[in-house]
Amino acid sequence: MLAHPTLDRLKAMGLSGMAKAFDELAANAEAEQLSHAEWLALLLDREWSSRYDRKLAARLRFAKLRHQAAPEDVDYGGERGLDRALFIKLVAGDWIDAHDNLAICGPSGVGKSWLACALGHKACRDDRSVLYQRVPRLFANLALARGDGRYARLQRTLARVQLLILDDWGLEPLDDQARHDLLEILEDRYGRRSTIITSQLPVSAWHDVIGNPTYADAILDRLVHNAHRIDLTGESLRRKQPQKA
Repeated sequence: MLAHPTLDRLKAMGLSGMAKAFDELAANAEAEQLSHAEWLALLLDREWSSRYDRKLAARLRFAKLRHQAAPEDVDYGGERGLDRALFIKLVAGDWIDAHDNLAICGPSGVGKSWLACALGHKACRDDRSVLYQRVPRLFANLALARGDGRYARLQRTLARVQLLILDDWGLEPLDDQARHDLLEILEDRYGRRSTIITSQLPVSAWHDVIGNPTYADAILDRLVHNAHRIDLTGESLRRKQPQKA
């Protein structure tokens, strides 16, 4: 088939989704039965879908989620105590619009990180910016950034992202620099952005992990008082997975 001038123009304008749809419709004899309005609607729908898919892929690359998790795959069965109604409400994302936080607590292996990543994936699908960070590695990266001049840029990134996921909080007590860094992150985000934090420790033990009472009060005030909570229980899900032969 000879190239159609309209197809060339669509490609030249960067409308790749519309160009592909135009090419397919032009090769389909049944498409001759469509009205001009129907043709245009199909072209626009394909272009919208193509742009959405590219934007979503970019958001997911930036987010660096630890798990390829989605809300549709959440298992509400078992004995880990996941409140189905609460989680479905969180999936809707209104709490992110309200700049609330979320604390997911429970023993190792019950799916805290997976649930956080599922919410992060849905936020990406809703055209929100998301960033996943393991807390121990985050503090190490901030220390390196302070030495090579990237600190201010990294702090700006942590402040601006619409949903920040801080995974594995409380594995070890914070030192003076980590306390300072965490307070700066939360201060920049408080009332402006949302944060998910996962921990094996209950919220009642976080004060001791932070160490310094003054810093602890300031950090928890910015993190916990407007936070939704998911408290999981039960045995590790990893133990229940069948062993590979």
